[in-house]
Amino acid sequence: MSASPTVSAASPAAAAAARPGDGALIRARGVTKVYQQGKIEVPALRGVDLDVHPREFVVLAGASGSGKSTLLNLVGALDHPTAGEILVAGRDVTHLSRAKAARFRLASLGFVFQAYNLVPVLTCYENAEYTLALAGVAREERERLVMPLLERVGLGDMRDRKPHELSGGQQQRIAVVRAIASRPALVLADEPTANLDSETSGNLLDLMLELNAEHGTTFVFASHDPDLIARARRVVRLRDGRIESDGLSEAEAPRA
Repeated sequence: MSASPTVSAASPAAAAAARPGDGALIRARGVTKVYQQGKIEVPALRGVDLDVHPREFVVLAGASGSGKSTLLNLVGALDHPTAGEILVAGRDVTHLSRAKAARFRLASLGFVFQAYNLVPVLTCYENAEYTLALAGVAREERERLVMPLLERVGLGDMRDRKPHELSGGQQQRIAVVRAIASRPALVLADEPTANLDSETSGNLLDLMLELNAEHGTTFVFASHDPDLIARARRVVRLRDGRIESDGLSEAEAPRA
């Protein structure tokens, strides 16, 4: 089989024109983030404009320090931009209070943290069902939603283990299950395959692609994993806090 041809990514302006803001699940305009380190200002994002529509499967790609994780955190209301505006499902999340941001995340999205953020005293299963429990989902329904996913990622027989009894890759899989168990409309994932071997990573991506196709879940990743980037449908490349290119992945681009 011949290799697919190299396709140049569309320019940010062309991509924005192809995906107008109306109907966007995520709409970011003029987003700037500057961190203060003593008297030194460190710009992480420099006037980013981005639209993501329902059912998209998008990766924010770039080297360490490009701004991809910062942008993901701002969309997830984990931090506030220095300037600009971010709307998620029509709601302005730019300057939510901590309490309102927590309620927004619980009700509206799943988040896969790069550092896992598992609760040490809870079991594998309890961590996976945690957001469902917070949302008041009945015990039987939580079991129905969570256990097939734990089985799918190879952790069904480890449901009673605590995080310290799991490898980094296993903890990562629990974090992913926790994010997708409630079938949210939007999942944000920061380096979800960083600690996984290629087979496990591929299986996890298969699962997320199925959720995207069958349930319409929108996925936005921050990653520099070439395998994840290759399987994404849209790749937004960041460099030095700016969008460098935005277009279809090579797998999705029309063949010559």
